[in-house]
Amino acid sequence: MTNIAIDAPDSIEFLMGNEAIARGALEAGIGFASAYPGTPSTEIIGTLAQVGKELNVYVEWSTNEKVALESAAAASFAGVRALAAMKQVGVNVAVDFLMNMNLCGVNGGFVLVACDDPGALASQTEQDTRLFAKWADFPLIEPATFQEAKDMTRWAFELSEEVKSIVILRGMTRISHGKGSVNFGKLPQERTTATFDTSFPFFMPMPVLFRHQMVHDRMAKVKEVFESSPFNSYTGPDEPDLLVISGGSCWLYAMEAVKVLGLEESVGILKLGTIWPVPEQLLGDHLKKARKILILEHIEPFLEGELKIMASEMQFPEGPPVFYGKRSGHIDSMGEITLDVALKAMGGILGISLPERNTDYRNKALTMIEQNVPPRDLTFCPGCPHRATFWSIKNALKLDGRDGFVAGDIGCYALGAGPAGYFQVKTLQSMGSGTGVASGFGNLGHLDFRQPVISVCGDSTFFHTAMPALMNGVHNQSDFTMLILDNAATAMTGFQPHPGSEVNAAGDQVFAVDIEGICRSLGIRVEVGDPFDLQNTEENILALLEDGGKVRAMILRGKCAQVKAREGEARYEVHVDENRCIGEGCGCARLCTRVFRCPAITWDGSMGKAKIDETICNGCGVCADICPQSAIVKEAA
Repeated sequence: MTNIAIDAPDSIEFLMGNEAIARGALEAGIGFASAYPGTPSTEIIGTLAQVGKELNVYVEWSTNEKVALESAAAASFAGVRALAAMKQVGVNVAVDFLMNMNLCGVNGGFVLVACDDPGALASQTEQDTRLFAKWADFPLIEPATFQEAKDMTRWAFELSEEVKSIVILRGMTRISHGKGSVNFGKLPQERTTATFDTSFPFFMPMPVLFRHQMVHDRMAKVKEVFESSPFNSYTGPDEPDLLVISGGSCWLYAMEAVKVLGLEESVGILKLGTIWPVPEQLLGDHLKKARKILILEHIEPFLEGELKIMASEMQFPEGPPVFYGKRSGHIDSMGEITLDVALKAMGGILGISLPERNTDYRNKALTMIEQNVPPRDLTFCPGCPHRATFWSIKNALKLDGRDGFVAGDIGCYALGAGPAGYFQVKTLQSMGSGTGVASGFGNLGHLDFRQPVISVCGDSTFFHTAMPALMNGVHNQSDFTMLILDNAATAMTGFQPHPGSEVNAAGDQVFAVDIEGICRSLGIRVEVGDPFDLQNTEENILALLEDGGKVRAMILRGKCAQVKAREGEARYEVHVDENRCIGEGCGCARLCTRVFRCPAITWDGSMGKAKIDETICNGCGVCADICPQSAIVKEAA
């Protein structure tokens, strides 16, 4: 991995966008960084954590996004430059505190990096952070290249201190996780001293209306700065036939589309790096140069709406220009902007036929893929404790016979909604919501609701947002069973530590908060089990379902399969006894491969038998327990 801590000005390194953001923060002289892990933002804090001690930067994986923002705010109040990072839906968790920060202001530079995920590649929504910036009156900037990711981050701290406000840097999946060349600047040598000035309260002692006026004055100052920002630029003729307005990674697609279509002499591209507040004078000058305007932007028609508002207040000798974008249907209203999207939009507006693709090559490539790439299900890893857990849940609910179901949550175990989890999860909204929803279901008894409800959440999610929901259920005497799937890691985002871990972001030994102790302190029934022990797990779940009328919990402790693999830990060596395997004649026609579906169990069509792929088997041994013919054999490793 590139050493982003090197003090080598003008050296060029090949960085991931999130690494470039981390480097920009280091060049700005930050002293504090916090986050809750979430794709596509995770690598920012992960990168800083590796060099934090070396460069005297405190780095923390926080309990949730709100706490990450609050703890970073404390550093800013004490005059320290601070960064908080999160994915777009994490902003929802932090928004209560965020909405107050616009009124109280900052001291040391404070940057919130919020990474959006167009196309919901690793998220449950396509949420657009720009709307928060407008709603809460915060400056928002968006890098278009990996170099800008670093440079903008460094500049954002200067802007924050100049206007006494949080500055939001909007990341994007393709920038966050892409890689490119980045020219390094100098690392600061001076050390910031943290001091909180007790003579100036960071809350609202004066009337809110006065503070609100200060916010508007601050944003007016930001707008002036944005008008001359070097992160905005124009490329193209003085009077283009078509003006494309874009920012972020969309700008790259706009540039490429113009080149592919050979329109350099007729199409102009205005690149915006300063997104909110929009630089109205800059935009107004360019709107007067073209009769056709195309807006390329990810997710919501944000700039498109602002431009139309501006145009309605401007005077155009020949009438207002025609705007093309999401509302006109030239840009899809959902999903990512791609080169194909940009080409289709420009071609449609200008009446240009798009270059023909080599369909023979495409068809040949697709055929090769179909013939040589095996199908891959969206599934749990081999040896994942969650697969064993959902197998036991399925059987327990069936034996209970009251049409019970699972209220799910966000994490690896969200796959419980599909074939990997035998379709057991029936609600799936946000982190911690499984237990919150279960709490609601559990208080419908007065309306003759009799179905047993199970909530599932992981160990990291338990601390993040499920704990308050559990307490709500206990206090309000709800009737549900909570299963806490403790796999000893924040596995979905890269095994980051959480309050239940024995190490922190820097790798130091710390106090591990005891989930079992928390649950027992609430006075509820608590069972602890091993998810790989199918019989006991099934019996315990069934007993908890029958013990109705109140909240009860079970902690299923089974280490993440990827963690075990890294540590070289395996319970068993597993193989198939070909003499016992009856193949298609087995329960439900191949119970192990069609129903249980562990990726390490494969099907040998030539022999009509199941096989264990030893290269990916993690030796959990659960498949041996579920095989009706005892054809899968496990032996102590």
